[in-house]
Amino acid sequence: MDPTPAPPPPDDDLPQHEGLEARIAAAIVPSLRQMGYELVRVQVSGKERPVVQIMADRADQAPFRVEDCEAISHVIGAVLDVEDPIRGEWTLEVSSAGIDRPLTRVKDWNRYAGHVATVELVVPQNGRKRFRGVALGADAATARLRLEDGTEESFPRGNIRKAKLVLTDELIAATAAEPREH
Repeated sequence: MDPTPAPPPPDDDLPQHEGLEARIAAAIVPSLRQMGYELVRVQVSGKERPVVQIMADRADQAPFRVEDCEAISHVIGAVLDVEDPIRGEWTLEVSSAGIDRPLTRVKDWNRYAGHVATVELVVPQNGRKRFRGVALGADAATARLRLEDGTEESFPRGNIRKAKLVLTDELIAATAAEPREH
């Protein structure tokens, strides 16, 4: 029997986290999935009383509502109280990804291909850490942008510190055209 765990299935498109944020993500993903949500990002900020920000999407692609934030807060707050990944007092914030959302998963890069995005890298590439251009999609290993000068860049996903959509009229129009829940 091989003791190495099997890799996650290819459709298990989770955002990449490290350290405390990775531990929090691992603790909450099963509950989020059971509730019908997908994790977009975990971010912890502050030292005195850390703020744990959970950004999520509805798995059914329906618009995210205040009731979704409340439901997630209730369940995830209880999970984190039991798991206790943060010593002392902390605050939980739950939000939707919004229109100018972070691009944390392969599906985000592919869904929003054709829209303007910014990328900030951990380690410089071609002498730069920041890039802006049109998202061209991604796979498990790399994300791609067509830069404003027309050249294309591929970024190792593990080297991306932050990537997000830029709020443009085209993005607003495309988001408004998406099917809505009635």
